[in-house]
Amino acid sequence: MNPKLPIISGRRAVAAFTTIGYKVVRQRGSHIRLRDEINPKHLPLTVPDHKELKPGLLKNLMRDAGLTVEDILKLLEYK
Repeated sequence: MNPKLPIISGRRAVAAFTTIGYKVVRQRGSHIRLRDEINPKHLPLTVPDHKELKPGLLKNLMRDAGLTVEDILKLLEYK
């Protein structure tokens, strides 16, 4: 059975991505820009600072960061 994608805020997503090496490089308005200069496979991410991220956006961010649903659940410490 495939685990379900969590519904999380933009801030929580930023916190999860920073644990794998991303750093906040700037914020303009409600958009937070992240970059991982150590791992070139990680693409730059733009995360909106919203209360809830839509599932499609979270999926795209996870793909760009090279994460699976299991990985993001582990980073968010979901059990």
